[in-house]
Amino acid sequence: MGPSNDAMGSLAIILILVVSTSAQLEDIVQNQFEAAFQGRCNHGSPCMQLCYDLHDGMYECGCKAGFLLHDDGYSCYEMNSTATPPDSYNMILNNMEDVLYQKDAEFDAELSYENGTELYKLVFNNGTEGTTQGPRLEQKWTEATAEGRIPATAPISTERPCPLDCGPGGGCTIRGSDLEPICLCPLGRGGDRCEKEMEIRSPRFTGSSWLAFPALRGAYKHVQVTLELRPEAYDGIFFLTGERDDMAGDFMALLLHQGFVEFRFDCGSGVGVVRSEETVLLNQWNHITLYRHRWDAWVQLNGGKHVQGRSKGLFSRITFREPLFIGGAGNTTGLSEKLPVSGGLKGCIRHLEVNDHLYKFALDPHGEASKGYGIEECTADRCSRVPCQHGGKCLTSEESAVCLCPLGFSGDLCEIRVDLQVPSFNGSSHLRYKGLGEDALTWLDLEITLKPTAADGLLLYDGHRADGYGDFMAVYLVEGFVEFAYDLGTGAGLARSQHRISLGEWHQIRVSRTGRLAILEVDNQLPVEVMSPGAFTQLSLPQNLYLGGVPNFSAVSPKVRARSAFVGCIQKVVMNGRQVPILAEALGGANVDNCPHPCVARPCGDDGECIPELDYFTCKCRPGYRDQLCSRGPPSFGGVDSYLHFNDPSTLTTLVSDPLDINVRFKVSSSDGLLLWMDSGSGDFLSLGLERGALVLRYTVRAEEIVVVHNSSTVHDNLWHRVRAVRNGGSGVLEVDNGPTLTRQSVDVPQPRAAQEGLFVGGIPDVGLSTGGRYGEGIRGCVADLVLNTDYRLQLVGHEAASRNVGECDL
Repeated sequence: MGPSNDAMGSLAIILILVVSTSAQLEDIVQNQFEAAFQGRCNHGSPCMQLCYDLHDGMYECGCKAGFLLHDDGYSCYEMNSTATPPDSYNMILNNMEDVLYQKDAEFDAELSYENGTELYKLVFNNGTEGTTQGPRLEQKWTEATAEGRIPATAPISTERPCPLDCGPGGGCTIRGSDLEPICLCPLGRGGDRCEKEMEIRSPRFTGSSWLAFPALRGAYKHVQVTLELRPEAYDGIFFLTGERDDMAGDFMALLLHQGFVEFRFDCGSGVGVVRSEETVLLNQWNHITLYRHRWDAWVQLNGGKHVQGRSKGLFSRITFREPLFIGGAGNTTGLSEKLPVSGGLKGCIRHLEVNDHLYKFALDPHGEASKGYGIEECTADRCSRVPCQHGGKCLTSEESAVCLCPLGFSGDLCEIRVDLQVPSFNGSSHLRYKGLGEDALTWLDLEITLKPTAADGLLLYDGHRADGYGDFMAVYLVEGFVEFAYDLGTGAGLARSQHRISLGEWHQIRVSRTGRLAILEVDNQLPVEVMSPGAFTQLSLPQNLYLGGVPNFSAVSPKVRARSAFVGCIQKVVMNGRQVPILAEALGGANVDNCPHPCVARPCGDDGECIPELDYFTCKCRPGYRDQLCSRGPPSFGGVDSYLHFNDPSTLTTLVSDPLDINVRFKVSSSDGLLLWMDSGSGDFLSLGLERGALVLRYTVRAEEIVVVHNSSTVHDNLWHRVRAVRNGGSGVLEVDNGPTLTRQSVDVPQPRAAQEGLFVGGIPDVGLSTGGRYGEGIRGCVADLVLNTDYRLQLVGHEAASRNVGECDL
């Protein structure tokens, strides 16, 4: 039984329906009606299952999951039922199969009565007529089945011919005040001429670019959107979809307007606007949540307040036939009538989720995008996959992302704690100090001791202004030449060494400046003199002084020819006769690690300071300690009954780790001898020593003895060498002085030996018995540094280990 006339109430009639483009008329068969009745749910509503009170004294019916609403507006039928529901639109299809369904097709619906029944006379704009029967209720399309339309080419508009060939699917456009032609490449292509293949994980939009996805499904009543946005400008559309490509029908849009997030939506009877109370953070990731249910919507920015709003009129459902456009408006027109901005987003999106569906931005079939133009990969999102630790900051380039580690930490993720002694710089490093200010006003004496490993790089810089202009002084390398440049305010002076300096060796640079005159001396090369132009004689440097590089080269004078940071080691800086404590006086820095140097092993103990002198060092005792109490060198071993023994719990725990990474620095004069012996008490052992001049790594695993022999490097020449040995299951590795890596060479049957638990350095008691005859004595030489698993450093000087016949190394 149908509803009574009282329940039906009055009817609002849509007289003209403008239908969006589709391939066939049958695509609208699955559309559902939205029916609104006058009255309230609790006053005898005819709804079969669910009833919702609307505003303006209206209500509508709904159905439970698995059911669809009949076109009578109140009864429900099962979705999987084989019975065909009464559907006035099916009648249209049956009568009008020969109607050519095309974009902007229209029909007039005229209401009449026959035998007490309401009839709609449909007159299409091509002259075809038809009729259908309808109840006295509001009728409105709520969802279409046709796939959203995707424009065949990029939406490009130019004021003059664009000369670039942008390849298949690409488009050329003129952009910027200088009318520069650029290519808008199809999704998955990049480069100046769209010649490169690109994998898009997190898209970056340029303001002229966009992505298109198929039209939304099941979102006509409610939608929840979460996304992460990194804007570079305060205006732009980044989410747009609706009923028509000219904005004449329903739509919803999420956009930035003057920095505020705005959600604008129209259910067919008026635009609703929800606007955040705070602005987005430029060049930072912002989290945005949008929720809409019928007329009501709220927006939340960065976990802040839920800002609510409501659309106008009676209609509460949105029809989605157009594609979902992300980052821009796609082929949509008529924006100026409905939206305060018409340009696209400039920035990145890395997360988009609509009604619990997480979108993949790549082109189908690798992703879900149907089309896209001008899309770049967002380099800023690379940092989301690089979790820098201990306060490290992520820095992106075109190819990768790296961590800038604070002082005292190193490693790819700043995960390694470093006891800095002699700083090394890797090209992304720097140390920052208080600027010279007026201390270099009239004269400056500067001395730097360095070991470069790259021919170009900025060594030292101080300036007058943060934009790089004005007074400055700089020391740097260009193609291996040392240059000193300075500007007193009336032009730059430049002194350049006569010869290149060698890489991988220590050098001394000395600069002396008085007024306009500067003298540059490098090692034993002849001094080079230069006079700066103009009449000014004073140098004012209020900005920070940087050593080894700078955080941003935009702060460096354009007159400095080096535009990259220094790579290598710096062990000494003297300013106006005062030696600068390089690490102690640094106000900050990034990516500074230890240079391979004897001081890294802390040979002077806790009571002395290691003073580097090129490849060697001296010890300076702290106040209150006599010279004889201040150790001056690493331990030396005599070969017979001479060793250090570590058997503390921390060391024993480290010995059983697998893989085990050993890094040791030593010098020996004997061609045979035991350097290291490790036994955790489990029955297995590891040894490192010299056998007839070759460096040999041995260890047991699963009743086998792995043997790795490195005989391509001479290490018994009484010179310092650094060796890395790795035990990784059945794979052994030996590396000498950063040379080629040797892996496992042979497998032996283990020989009987006496158990000696712990770590022995330099030798072991009863060498022959303890090693099963593998060695007859310990080494004759010194061990300066021993590190296990990159961060467990053994204290060889001032240690708590048992020692026997251990002396002090004669450097």
